[in-house]
Amino acid sequence: MSRRLGVGLLGVGWMGALHTRSYRRLADHYPELDVTFELVAAADPDPRRRRRAVEQLGYGRADEDWRSVVEDPGVDVVSVTSPNYLHREMALGVIAANKQLWVEKPVGTSVAQTEQVALAAAAAGTVGAVGFNYRHVPLIEHAVSLVAGGSLGAITGVRGWFLNDYASDPRGPINWRFLRSEAGSGVLGDLMSHVVDLAAAIVGPLSEVVASTDVVIGRRPLASGDADHFSVVATDRGPVMPEGGMPSVPVENEDSARALVHFAGGATGFLEAGRAVVGPHCSLGIAVYGSAGSLLWDFERMNEMDLYLADAPGDPGYRRVLARPGHGDYARFQPGPAISMGYDDLKVVEAARFVRAVLGGEPCAPGLAEAVSAAQAIDAMERSAVSRSWEPVSSAGPAVGSQRATVAPGPEVTRTREGASQRTDQV
Repeated sequence: MSRRLGVGLLGVGWMGALHTRSYRRLADHYPELDVTFELVAAADPDPRRRRRAVEQLGYGRADEDWRSVVEDPGVDVVSVTSPNYLHREMALGVIAANKQLWVEKPVGTSVAQTEQVALAAAAAGTVGAVGFNYRHVPLIEHAVSLVAGGSLGAITGVRGWFLNDYASDPRGPINWRFLRSEAGSGVLGDLMSHVVDLAAAIVGPLSEVVASTDVVIGRRPLASGDADHFSVVATDRGPVMPEGGMPSVPVENEDSARALVHFAGGATGFLEAGRAVVGPHCSLGIAVYGSAGSLLWDFERMNEMDLYLADAPGDPGYRRVLARPGHGDYARFQPGPAISMGYDDLKVVEAARFVRAVLGGEPCAPGLAEAVSAAQAIDAMERSAVSRSWEPVSSAGPAVGSQRATVAPGPEVTRTREGASQRTDQV
């Protein structure tokens, strides 16, 4: 008999819709889970998004107050897809209500907030899946196995990058991503966290860093309406620049960051992230160099990887490896080699691993333990950008691990609402 799981959603933007579609697609790609999902309730402060949640996404109801979703006895799992500054508060509410948690990164706007959530989940036995979805690329999982199996020999060097142009236009309006009070760090938490997580997944944990950061565009225009980080301010007469008379406000966090890093296993690396880079649209990549070979992968060619093995006969140079069955969960989506998977498919893989852990199967990874590790690396980079010196990546965080769930509706939870915000929009 199929198991029922009631779904709650906090934040009805692009990512909230993607979480919802991912739950629905599990029956097609992971039928052995044998789960029926009921879309119980969603929360968002924007009435247009609440209507979308019901009329388009299929939720039974949509409320302004996210607590009504978390405390609903019919909800078993909750997706948190709100702006960064709400993640910790909402995640702790989910944990306290004895529900299971799927939260987008960063889990908190600081390492302390992330550790607080991880400790609470560990104490409650809560599953905590985290949105490091690029780990689920089949060729990334193949890269993990190549390094772990010794095919590249001793790892000596790593290059990682996430370069994006979404903030490269000075007409792009201010939003929560550019405000320290709402996003915490800028490109470090937004993009560099993915680079750090990929590097850690393939090579192992970082031990120390020296970093620098910059604000490329210092002020951004105010904009009314539902502007997101891809928007550009314009009028009937054409674009309006911030310096052209439109009210503007300062950007409070960094647009670019770069770091030299040491890995605990002895390798060295260079990691870079930028959100105001002209040219790259979504270039996330990693190169790993070893004593017996090397590999190179870029998200803009998600289904390809360049691989060099020194012991191959002759002088083969790099060869192109195409995704195929046997690489990660590729066969769940495509029957043969070189049939491309896409970004949305990675969220389906993530949903499957979350749900499998909720049902008491394998532990959930990447989860809150990995989120703590990434937050500790980002924290070290922030400290180094100020001190201009090498900073250790703390390993003294909470004793957390991947969790399996005990699913049961929890009792009503009493907690303060003082100072809590109602914004749950997500772009």
